[in-house]
Amino acid sequence: MMSKKVLVLSTSPRKDGNSEILADAFMKGANEAGHETKKIVLYDKKLEFCRGCLACQTTEKCVIHDDAERIVAQMKQADVLVFATPIYFYEMSGQMKTLLDRTNPLFHTEYAFRDIYLLATSADEEQTSMDGAVKGLEGWVSCFEKAHLAGVVRGTGADKKREIEEHQEILSAAYEMGRNI
Repeated sequence: MMSKKVLVLSTSPRKDGNSEILADAFMKGANEAGHETKKIVLYDKKLEFCRGCLACQTTEKCVIHDDAERIVAQMKQADVLVFATPIYFYEMSGQMKTLLDRTNPLFHTEYAFRDIYLLATSADEEQTSMDGAVKGLEGWVSCFEKAHLAGVVRGTGADKKREIEEHQEILSAAYEMGRNI
């Protein structure tokens, strides 16, 4: 098996939150399978909103110079992208959506990523509480012809910080998904 470069993007505004714990479980599995992993957390990054100027469509660079610029460059080089997000109001975090919008410079480039994964946590017990985030990510993935959504872990019933640790079956699912990329 060939080693892959796996970039995990933890988009929670909360350090050591439930979705970041899922991200760490995924990374542990991927590391044990021999893949190279890196995690970027957004809670300490400065990300401005996309301005919709479309300059990046010709320059392949964003006119905004903040942390998104470096993150997007790393996304371009990764074989696998993993997004970890808490679910707020049945949708991905605002930080994740902002980052996705800022990836517009990648649209016409030779990006490396093929497999995209979503790790999501919510207070809601229903699996359907993740559907908005899955649909939103699928919309983004559909803009990258060579990529596909390869898997989703739905971490329901985790409201309080670190509560996902009480759901070993969900942590195991994230770990196994990482091992099997």
